[in-house]
Amino acid sequence: MRFEISIFQTLLKPLDRRGFAAAVARHDGDCYDKSFGSWDHLLALVFAQLSGASSLRGLETAWNANAHHHYHLGAGKLARSTLADANARRPPEVFAEAFAALSQHAERALKREGAEMIRLIDSTPIPLDKMCAWTHWNGRTRGLKMHVVHDPGADHPRRVEITHANVNDVEIGRATELEAGATYVFDKAYCAYDWWTEIHAAKGFFVTRPKTNARFTTLAQRPLGEVKGQAGGGVFEIIEDADVKLASKGDSKLDMPLRLLRVRRANGKEIVILSNDVTSSALDIALLYKTRWEIELLFRWLKQHLKLRAFLGRSENAVRLQVLAAMIAFLLLRIAARVHRLALPALRFAELAGACLFVRKPIARIDKPPDVNASKPRPKHHPNQIDLCYG
Repeated sequence: MRFEISIFQTLLKPLDRRGFAAAVARHDGDCYDKSFGSWDHLLALVFAQLSGASSLRGLETAWNANAHHHYHLGAGKLARSTLADANARRPPEVFAEAFAALSQHAERALKREGAEMIRLIDSTPIPLDKMCAWTHWNGRTRGLKMHVVHDPGADHPRRVEITHANVNDVEIGRATELEAGATYVFDKAYCAYDWWTEIHAAKGFFVTRPKTNARFTTLAQRPLGEVKGQAGGGVFEIIEDADVKLASKGDSKLDMPLRLLRVRRANGKEIVILSNDVTSSALDIALLYKTRWEIELLFRWLKQHLKLRAFLGRSENAVRLQVLAAMIAFLLLRIAARVHRLALPALRFAELAGACLFVRKPIARIDKPPDVNASKPRPKHHPNQIDLCYG
């Protein structure tokens, strides 16, 4: 019989073991837990994400029940006390580098030819309330915040940063690597004129919403072409397209061409969109801002279908490791779905993968029943009668 690896082992193929070992060496990731290495730790937390394990005891039981698969994964038996210690002490930079390397792999595997270079930037809170004494309060929630740079063209997060809840979003935006020709789409939380100027100087574009107290002087009204569009199931209408400049008496400056759009939504509400893109049509710019909704859908999917609400440890280190493991698990699912050309919805694939992680079958046939060999015909004569074969 032909040997077949498990679904879990197939999902893990994009992870570069050599690069991961180098990251472990750089950050001395195994200095405290030599018997339970970083690779074992990563596999355990990714398994917890995919299988839905919600406690250390449940994770230990489910993992050890499949001990006959550990050899091919390069892992071993799991003890919950050892895992708890590793969660508290292992440097999260090891998992962060694993995610970064996997994101680069996903960029090659998921990229669509001819797709625009669009980067959606946003953050989502990870509420921890009073469960953890080390959490910070930002006026609305207590816990951590996950900042993501998302590529909607390839449908994968390119960069992830985890900070305390009181860290300003724009500080992470400033640290984003700028690419010439890319369009950065973000909301009001990333209002920083000096950063917008850096994007323009890097020959990039931004599409955002200005703050309500920002004042602009109209230089010229542009003729309205196609004014109605549809995105996300809603119809919107462009009611103004103008070249503007920032009207400020202080030191705030935006020395670049600016374009202001006023858009009326289907519910009658109006929003203002600001961009330094003076060549695209008003409809295209409005649609670009509408794509920002995709990162909101990403956050909702992650929180609903991965373990980002219940945690396997209460220390800051444990929470950071689990969040990074969740993002790694998400990328592994996305890459596998594309490589094996699955037509399944992302949710159905995640559910099937979690239900049969240690089943030995190809991912391309994950939703198909196993092949059944035809049974041999039963003899019509007496079972004790000898069978003779004449050539």
